[in-house]
Amino acid sequence: MESKTLVIIPAYNEAETIGGVVAGLRNHVPEYDILVVDDGSTDETAAAVHRLDGVKFVRLAYNLGIGAAMQTGYKYALRNGYDVAVQCDGDGQHPVREIRRLVEHVQAGDADLMIGSRYVADTGYRPSLSRRVGKSLLSRLVDALVGGGITDTTSGFRAANRKAITLFAHHYPDDYPEAEALVILHKAGFKAAEVAVEMSPRQGGRTSIDPKNAAYYMLKVALAIAVDVFRTFSWPRGGP
Repeated sequence: MESKTLVIIPAYNEAETIGGVVAGLRNHVPEYDILVVDDGSTDETAAAVHRLDGVKFVRLAYNLGIGAAMQTGYKYALRNGYDVAVQCDGDGQHPVREIRRLVEHVQAGDADLMIGSRYVADTGYRPSLSRRVGKSLLSRLVDALVGGGITDTTSGFRAANRKAITLFAHHYPDDYPEAEALVILHKAGFKAAEVAVEMSPRQGGRTSIDPKNAAYYMLKVALAIAVDVFRTFSWPRGGP
């Protein structure tokens, strides 16, 4: 039986690109539902989404960060009975043509969280020096704690099954969440895996992580992960 799947798009000032991302999703996975979580955008993101028929929409009153936006999406997925939830950015970087492959791996039970990786194979992706250094350090830290050899700990292109949806609806990092979420997943007894995908450059807008704040990003995530080592994360089987 086909899984009920929701694509969650966390969006902050993505008016330029959100329409193209939704069009791509409708072309490649027309049967999947789409939820845009507008993280307090100050541009015309909300207006752009309202012009798109059939897109589910939640707007946060303030800019709370991608972690809060994604947890909002996971809560929505849990409460509305979705079997799989896919995270896909609204800036056009993620290859929507590959979403079905991520979902199929989850449906097959290959992992509770399947990650689209830029690094597990040579896809031609060439990050900036600051991102390359940050990725390497975070990958080493996460691998030391959870194992599994995940190469792209910061990838925001991922599909979660119902168990992971339930976990993340209750426990999810507040900010810069991707690497820390892998630690939470592991401590709850679940499995992450990855497949190679080829990502594109950002199609519009500006990234929140530039060379000026890369060191701050690294330190914040590392400290959060260090705290998580001493926490307990249980899967609330009773539902929302």
